[in-house]
Amino acid sequence: MNPLNISSMGRGLLNRRDFLKTSGGALGSLGLMHLLAGDSALASEGGKTPLRPNIDPQNPYAPRPGHFPAKAKQVLVVYCPGGVSQVDTFDYKPDLWKFHGQKPPGMPAVTFEGPTGNIAKPFWDFKPRGKSGKMISDLVPNLGALADDLCFFHSLRSSTSAHPQGENFVNTGFTVEGHPSRGAWISYALGTENQNLPAFVAINDPRGKPRSAKNNWGSGFLPAAYQGTDFNASALPANLKVPKSISRNSEKNTNDMLKFLNEKHMEQFPGDSNLAARVATYELAGRMQMSIPEVSDISKEPAYIMEEYGVNSPNKTKGEYAKNCILARRLLEQGVRVVELYNGANSPNGINNWDSHNNLEKTHQAQADIMDQPTAALISDMKRRGMLDDVLVVWCTEFGRAPFLQANGTGRDHNPGAFTCFMAGAGVKKGYSHGMSDNFGFKATDKPQDVYDFNATILHLMGLDHERLSYYHNGIESRLTNVHGHVIKDVLA
Repeated sequence: MNPLNISSMGRGLLNRRDFLKTSGGALGSLGLMHLLAGDSALASEGGKTPLRPNIDPQNPYAPRPGHFPAKAKQVLVVYCPGGVSQVDTFDYKPDLWKFHGQKPPGMPAVTFEGPTGNIAKPFWDFKPRGKSGKMISDLVPNLGALADDLCFFHSLRSSTSAHPQGENFVNTGFTVEGHPSRGAWISYALGTENQNLPAFVAINDPRGKPRSAKNNWGSGFLPAAYQGTDFNASALPANLKVPKSISRNSEKNTNDMLKFLNEKHMEQFPGDSNLAARVATYELAGRMQMSIPEVSDISKEPAYIMEEYGVNSPNKTKGEYAKNCILARRLLEQGVRVVELYNGANSPNGINNWDSHNNLEKTHQAQADIMDQPTAALISDMKRRGMLDDVLVVWCTEFGRAPFLQANGTGRDHNPGAFTCFMAGAGVKKGYSHGMSDNFGFKATDKPQDVYDFNATILHLMGLDHERLSYYHNGIESRLTNVHGHVIKDVLA
C-alpha cells in the first residue's frame, strides 16, 4: 500500500506509538466512566447529577432526608384495578346525553375488544357536590361528598390499553415487568420512621391480587429490602403469627439473642453490605412478629368507626375492604412511609374488579358498593385526625373507558386516551380540577398529562426530584419516570 494514498489521520493510526497512546487513553476513559457512574458523579439525562440516598447497610430502613423539603411525609395509594370509567364517575360530559344512541363522530370503528357501538350517556346521574359544585355521579356519592377536599386530574393518558401492562405502567413507570414500584422507590429514598414496621405495605383486596400481582409493589432491581410487604386485615402472613405456645416475652428474648449473635458475626465481615442487609431484613421480620399483630388488630376500634367505614355491612367483601381501610390508617399512624390499598382482584369481565366489558351498570355498581363508603370514610377520618397535613392520598386506576358502548350494547371498552384520578391531602389544592378531556371524554385535550407526570408529581410532593432519584442498573441510570416526566405544578398548593 502506498503511504501517500493514506490520509494523515490514517498514517497516525498505523504508527505503533500513536496507536498505543490513543487506545490506552480510550480504555482508561471507559474505566473512569465506570468508576464515576458507581460514585454517582456522572450527569444523568437532562444534565442532572443523581442524588443517591445515604444508606447504612446495617439499617436500610432508617429515615433519610429527601432532595428538598417535602410537602408530604407519607403517601397512601388507593388503586382500583380494571379501568374505572371516568365518564360514569368524575368526568362530567353533557354531550353524552346529547348524542346518546348515535354513532360516535370522528372516533375509531374498532377499539381494543372489537367494533365500536353507539355513544352512551352515563349509567348514573351527575350532581353538583360541595361548595365547589363539582359534578360527580351517584355511583360514588360518598367520595362525591368530599369534592371540596379532592384534586382531580382529568387529562391523564396511558401508553397501553392492556391491564397487566397498564398496572405496571402506573405503579412502576414501565409496561414490562422487573422495574421497581413507586413505593419501592420512595422507601429506598426515604426509609421509614417506625423501625418495627415495614417502610412499604401493600394491602390487597380481600378477593385476591391484581392482574400484575406482586410486580405492583415489587422492588425490581432495587435491593429486596424495599419491596412492599403484602398482607391485609384478614390474612396476616403465616410467618408473622407467633405460636400460642410461645409467650411474647420469650419471643422478645429470642430476638434479642439472635441480634447479639448477628452483630458478633458481622464484626468478622465489616465490609459485607449484602450480609448486613440480610441481617437487617431478618431483624425487621422478627420485630414485625411483635408489632404487626398489634397494629392489625382493629377489634378495639370504637363502634362508630366500624359503622362509619362499613365494617358490619351485609356485603362481606365490603366489610373486609373496610377493615383494610382501617388497617391502612393505623399503619400510617404508626409511621409507615407508603401504604397501598387495592380495591379489585384479578378476574375477567369485572366480576371482582372494575373491568366492565359487559353489563357495566351492574359490574361498576358492584365495585362502587365495596369501594365508595370505606374509602371516603378513610379520607374523612384522616382529615379529622389531622393526618392529611402530612399524608398525600392518591386514588388511581390504569386507564379509563370509552364514551361509547361495545357491540354488545352493555359494556365500555378500554380507553387509554383519557382517564381521571385524584389526590388529596398534603401539598395539593383542594376542590381543584386540572386538565380536560374532549366533549366525549375520549381523548385528553387541555393540559394532557402522562403517567410519568403523575408519578413525578407524587415524588415531588414527597421531597424527591424524579430526575435525580435513580439507580445504576445495566449500564444506565434507571428511574421511576424513565427519561420522561414533568411535575404538574398547577395542582400544588
